[in-house]
Amino acid sequence: MPEESEITQPSNSPHEEVRIGVYTCHCGGNISDVVRCERVAKALNNLPKVVVSRTHMAMCSDAGQAQIEDDIRELRLNRVVVGACAPSLHEQTFRGTVTRAGLNPYLYCHVGVREQASWVHSGDPEGATDKAIRLMSAGVAKARLLKPLARIRLGAEQHALVVGGGVAGLRAAWDIARQGIQVTLIEKSPFLGGRMAQLESMFPTGETARQALHDLIEKVLAHPQITVRTCAELTAVKGYVGDFRAHIRQGSRGISDDFAQIDAAVAACPVEVPDEFNYGLSTRKAVYLAYPGCYPATPAIDWQSCTQCGACLKVNGRGISLENETETLEVNVGAVVVATGFNLYEPRPGEYGYGELPEVITLPKLIRLLALTGNGKELKWNGRPVQDIAFIHCVGSRQIEGIHEPQSDGQVNNYCSRVCCTATLHTVDELRERFPNVNVFDIHEDIRTYGRGHEDYYIRASANQVCFLRFHGDEMPQVLPAPLGDAHPVLVKVKDYLTWGEEIEVPVDLVVLAVGVMPRQIDDLVKMLKISPGTDRFLLEVHPKLRPVETAVPGIVLAGTAQGPMNIQESCAAASAAASKVAVLLGRGLVELEPFVASVDPERCDGCGQCIQVCCYEDAISLQPFSVDGRQVQRAAVTVANCVGCGACVSACPTRAIDVQNWTLDQYEAMIDAIAADLPAVEVEA
Repeated sequence: MPEESEITQPSNSPHEEVRIGVYTCHCGGNISDVVRCERVAKALNNLPKVVVSRTHMAMCSDAGQAQIEDDIRELRLNRVVVGACAPSLHEQTFRGTVTRAGLNPYLYCHVGVREQASWVHSGDPEGATDKAIRLMSAGVAKARLLKPLARIRLGAEQHALVVGGGVAGLRAAWDIARQGIQVTLIEKSPFLGGRMAQLESMFPTGETARQALHDLIEKVLAHPQITVRTCAELTAVKGYVGDFRAHIRQGSRGISDDFAQIDAAVAACPVEVPDEFNYGLSTRKAVYLAYPGCYPATPAIDWQSCTQCGACLKVNGRGISLENETETLEVNVGAVVVATGFNLYEPRPGEYGYGELPEVITLPKLIRLLALTGNGKELKWNGRPVQDIAFIHCVGSRQIEGIHEPQSDGQVNNYCSRVCCTATLHTVDELRERFPNVNVFDIHEDIRTYGRGHEDYYIRASANQVCFLRFHGDEMPQVLPAPLGDAHPVLVKVKDYLTWGEEIEVPVDLVVLAVGVMPRQIDDLVKMLKISPGTDRFLLEVHPKLRPVETAVPGIVLAGTAQGPMNIQESCAAASAAASKVAVLLGRGLVELEPFVASVDPERCDGCGQCIQVCCYEDAISLQPFSVDGRQVQRAAVTVANCVGCGACVSACPTRAIDVQNWTLDQYEAMIDAIAADLPAVEVEA
């Protein structure tokens, strides 16, 4: 088990004379078009401890960074303040700059002048300039009190846990293992593959979906660094990045891997239930294989459906157990990849006639219907030939509050599910190719074939004489039973804005709802891992551009559609990104974290424990025994690996014994004083 390393001693003495360099960036005009940057620089040059104050067109450029490095060496600067764009964009850039010049990176202070002055006061250059001076003065005041810090170094277990056995989880596991890191992949269901296994072909490549999936599964199974566990789920996680202790509940398949009478056991089972793989278009037994060629190739017992009648035991009872015996395993890992996939939107009863009219089905169900309808056979539904089909887009996506019925949590799915349009047109093109006599009506709010090569499906559908009709989101189509005696069982009414609002009735044999993507209900896992969902209820990354697969919890990363709607290519790309993050994190067997954590002054701490009561992070702060003048006392102690530097403990401490490093109370007070002080005198040019 990895142990927490000592914090490396920081460079640059905190006792040397403070010499500050201040730099105001024009930001290519984003700042200087409003803020008088030269005036800001002159004002700051008059502040105590400021040795040099400069401006530059782009401080983040190579030339701008070189200027800072030269000044640090030549002017013996030991503090640097830069006023530029948001810290989230370039704070790390400038920390690297001062480090290259030999300065401790935490003796740097970043001020967001662009967002806080020029952008919000674009109509008031004088006011924006004064505000920029105050903001930069606060940065200088903080810089005077900065102390050299060092990153926290922790030992890291070179072992990753991947939660989810769909295409994203499989790809992440394979990519991580190829970097020499051990992987445990767990899948809650008895079989690998997720929803990709239910597809016949993929867009835009046209590859056979299950063949591509099985190729990936074979690579995962063949890799010596990967352990795969099906019927397994995560039940508890303790610890921190580099040292998570994961508890896994391993369920039973009920049938041993060396059982030879597979077909006989399946045939002997008298229980039949709707087959979820085919969305209820067929049935399966309680002893079942998900589909031909699935992995594992050993059947599993559906414990919810099994009546324990014992019929399967009569075939050969030595390989079958009707007891769902579970065991708990503990795995020590350095990082966790969450690849839990998505749910398909389930239309509410009556939505577009769903659940009330048997001729209304979902797109995934149609895909399985086409797969079950052999080539050369007539397309039928409920024993009736299908001649006319209507597809309706955006079912469960792009919902409008006040028009669409909310989900159980009171929210509507106001996001675009992204994959539905291309998936619909992909299916439409297959329909027209296999059944050229079938008429297709595509009823959409918009067509969003956003990916490379996806637009070709729309062009092909248009060339194949698919009839497109467009509705507005607040005027949804109606799906009604056709009048008695009509040749078609269903009637779709739509106000078509491709014909300037013409009200059109479309009689059809089948209505297909292009349902959207929903976040999977994994509330227990979210609570367990302390990760957060976004406003769309998918799992939230730290930053969509700068840290696109990381969560706010170090060591917990996201892969695939757990994070949002994605197609297969995007899911694999996201999984590879997550794998890269894990490889960088664990590859050296050492994790480095930012030092912005709580720090306790034991001389001020009285052991009252109020800090522990307000802390939201498990084991981040606790009372520990200390010896003071021969007496045993309790004092607060911080476990740096679990602390996120939120500062809640600082606000609760009655003796000011706690500070967050790099954001101390003394620094805050100095910044406030600087903002409230009179502006430094500046000689205004005539």
